[in-house]
Amino acid sequence: MAALFTGKTLMANREQDEVETERELGRALENKVLLLYFGSGQCPRCRQFSPLLKDFFVRLTDEFYVERASQLGLVYVSRDETQQQQSAFLRTMPKRWLALPFGDAFKRELELRFGVSEVPAVVVLKPNGEVIAANAVEEIRRLGPACFRNWQEAAELVDRNFLLAEDFDDWTRRSITDPIRRLKYKLDKKMEAKNEERREEGEEAS
Repeated sequence: MAALFTGKTLMANREQDEVETERELGRALENKVLLLYFGSGQCPRCRQFSPLLKDFFVRLTDEFYVERASQLGLVYVSRDETQQQQSAFLRTMPKRWLALPFGDAFKRELELRFGVSEVPAVVVLKPNGEVIAANAVEEIRRLGPACFRNWQEAAELVDRNFLLAEDFDDWTRRSITDPIRRLKYKLDKKMEAKNEERREEGEEAS
């Protein structure tokens, strides 16, 4: 996926750092499902959708919600009218987001390449650059973080350690109760063995 941005500059960490070397791009984007978010902090529909996308992204990448951050990256492609608007918007979004610098001509190339005519739009890409979803806005609204599983399978990403928050809660509860279950299982086995001995002793006595 880094090949898509070879020779380009991406802004990281809310525009405090630049990600521009091939090695940095590789580390940031390779072997991940990539979301290209075309939006604007001033667009009413984007203002409604952006908090959903933020929550979606955080729940998949923040260790508070998942056992291990999922293989997901996001690049914000701005339609903001000024650099100040873009900066203000990004300050409200996750630090893991990357962004195309304001006014970068590559924005128009991306819009044409992926057929983006209006915002908000979320293009979902495989690590090799193939399109999984031309616009996943409604899918994200409808399914939330669960839709990442479908993208993960489509992108042929194998990450069996990935757990959604709900799955992690279930796993935690099982982990806590497993020793009790194993103890009960051992006690049940001992009781069965004793009952079997008594039956055998009774049969011999008769």
